[in-house]
Amino acid sequence: MHDIQNEPDGRSIFIDEVGISGLRYPLTFADGHTRQHGIADIAVTVALQAERRGTHMSRMIALVHEEAATLSPQELPTVLKRGLTLLDAPALTLTFTLPIATPVAAPASGQESWQTHDLTLTGRIDDSNCTVTTSVTTHVTSLCPCSKAISDYGAHNQRSEVTLQVTGTTDAPYPLPFHDMVALLRGAGSAPVIPLIKRPDERVVTMQAYDHPVFVEDIVRDISLVCRQRGLSHAVQARNLESIHSHDAIATLSYTG
Repeated sequence: MHDIQNEPDGRSIFIDEVGISGLRYPLTFADGHTRQHGIADIAVTVALQAERRGTHMSRMIALVHEEAATLSPQELPTVLKRGLTLLDAPALTLTFTLPIATPVAAPASGQESWQTHDLTLTGRIDDSNCTVTTSVTTHVTSLCPCSKAISDYGAHNQRSEVTLQVTGTTDAPYPLPFHDMVALLRGAGSAPVIPLIKRPDERVVTMQAYDHPVFVEDIVRDISLVCRQRGLSHAVQARNLESIHSHDAIATLSYTG
């Protein structure tokens, strides 16, 4: 059959990205430590040559089906190289977003439950460069240092959404594994968020938060300090879902190692 996408285009305009998004597809995330089945939200885009009319989007689905049934961050550069050849494109970007749950135990009762985090893996390749970015978002508890300092007793606290993004290269695509990122994030707040707690656990958690007040500035700086010590290129964002204000508090920073 006639391949319309391969027809020449006389407008001679290069397209930065064209492809598919919103593809929900089953896969298994497996990085050697964490292994979990799930449904990922996937995007596949390529850069399109100025002289070519269109790209082959069906091949993008085939790439996901054949190469990403088991999603390994360490193997993503290989998948990207194969995709670049399959789609005959100057650049390719693959993005996978899915929830990953980790087991947590309540501090006093030992009651087990699952805490869910949002993971996004983004790989990009062109003729000269390949990067893999791992992004993890989770929740912690934060207690306001100012509120604690000015109150006769108590202090306002809230849930905080914290995101860490770490960028790797072809030689080291996955420099900070998912479980280490989760541990770093959960330790950066005043206290961790635990889905299932009993009254003795609640006592421990609330007192822990009171003893470790943090601003959003403290959260992003503490996380960044650890990443800098490990020589990691990264970006951090913290958002306090404020409990006594009508606004959120946010802080962001980025660093190229």
